[in-house]
Amino acid sequence: MSPRSLAPAKRAADLFPDTLSPQLATLVSKPPDRGDWVYEIKLDGYRILARCEGGKVRLFTRNSNDWTAKLASLALEVATLPVETAWLDGEVVVLGEGGIPDFNALQNAFDKRGTEGITYFIFDLLYLNGMDLRGLEFRKRRELLETLFAGHDQGRVRLAQTFAADGPSVLQSACKMGLEGVIAKKVNAPYKSTRSDAWLKVKCEFRQEFVIGGFVTRAGSPREIGGLLLGVYDDDGRLHSVGSVGTGWDSASAGAMFKTLKALEVATSAFDPEFAPTKGRWSRRPAGGERWVQPVTVVEVSFTEWTPDGHIRHPKVHGIRYDKPPELIRREGWR
Repeated sequence: MSPRSLAPAKRAADLFPDTLSPQLATLVSKPPDRGDWVYEIKLDGYRILARCEGGKVRLFTRNSNDWTAKLASLALEVATLPVETAWLDGEVVVLGEGGIPDFNALQNAFDKRGTEGITYFIFDLLYLNGMDLRGLEFRKRRELLETLFAGHDQGRVRLAQTFAADGPSVLQSACKMGLEGVIAKKVNAPYKSTRSDAWLKVKCEFRQEFVIGGFVTRAGSPREIGGLLLGVYDDDGRLHSVGSVGTGWDSASAGAMFKTLKALEVATSAFDPEFAPTKGRWSRRPAGGERWVQPVTVVEVSFTEWTPDGHIRHPKVHGIRYDKPPELIRREGWR
């Protein structure tokens, strides 16, 4: 790439940051169909940024939590990339049947400390060898990233694919394959560490994170979870009820989740009284069976729609999100 094409980049020898916040995508109902966008598969995993310096790599979540120790073997593989210094942006996943990311398997990998099966898909390059690339257009950052991966053995550290086809076709194909959705990226936009209209996400179904505020036990199995009581925060810090979910786990998971939540049990509900349903509306169990917990656990759930009173219909749990703080969980809305 010519020096002229790197003009918006900055020398970063003295500005190489210790941590970095990622750019986030804005949820929309349909992909753009103009020609200045490219598309990526929305990967069902955890967002991870990699800081490379002097042959050493540190791996961070989107909230700057250092997960290097949890992903030690992966960090060693990232360190084989031919860079002196770099910041990389991507997603870690566990690939299941047919090469489709399996979020539940990813969660199990962390729970059982078996992270050697985790794959890191890298989709952006923010710093490289003393240059801050965030001011470059995405297509130029992508060219540099592709050059970086040229000839590199893509084992557990891989270059994410981009597609230049029209958005609706890419989305349709992704949904048919059982993928979560697609990300549209504006090719002429710089990288900004905030939620941006230059990155758009389109999902095949409603799916987002919720905070667990309570639970009910399974009928006949008092040491297993029968249902989770879910909520989202508003901008004033009030926890709103969105209903309950009772599917998405097996008996072993139900027992493990019970132990986790029982340790967090408290006497009173964290749901704001104005936005919490009356007792007995949580599930088909008799009123009074609800048990409250500290609202510190985040769970990812898919569902078919929002009801007029702000509840989710036909939900299913996909796993616990260890990488997202509960106080940031909001109801996602289409634009």
